[in-house]
Amino acid sequence: MTPEQFQALYPHVIGWIHQTLQAHSNEVRIVSSLGFPRLSQYFSGNLLSSTKVAVVERVPMPPLSSLGFSQFAEFENGDYDGITYLDTFFVKRRSASSERLHFHELVHVVQWRLLGPERFLATYADGLEKHGYRQSPLEAMAHTAEDVFCQSNENFNAEKLVADELDRMSGGV
Repeated sequence: MTPEQFQALYPHVIGWIHQTLQAHSNEVRIVSSLGFPRLSQYFSGNLLSSTKVAVVERVPMPPLSSLGFSQFAEFENGDYDGITYLDTFFVKRRSASSERLHFHELVHVVQWRLLGPERFLATYADGLEKHGYRQSPLEAMAHTAEDVFCQSNENFNAEKLVADELDRMSGGV
């Protein structure tokens, strides 16, 4: 996708995101209220008390194909357990009790905050187009951090980890 194509797509996608968040605003809960025992050992209280989660049957996906971006059809039609938009993430009902899924989505919340919406979406779309879902840089970062969270009892500052990884990805800029 060219930068010009992204600029044409961005207002539609961010508009769809805002509409979706508004449509689910009565269903959200604050992550800190969920009682997961380990998340506070990796994320700040501020992040956990300002991030929202909605439990849904199917996570909402933007209609990218109908906007003319058929290269994202596979992603759009995927059956994912979670997805993050800005400061809110959606999880499937069947996976709502998975602390590891909440950890993964919180990594994306940090990415959204540090990159900002336009840069996050541009980076995510570029990675998805070039590498596919699992190997796209922002997904790979979240999966790697999630794996460490699951396989180790050693705490780490996940927000700092994301900031350092994003800094490394951008060459220190």
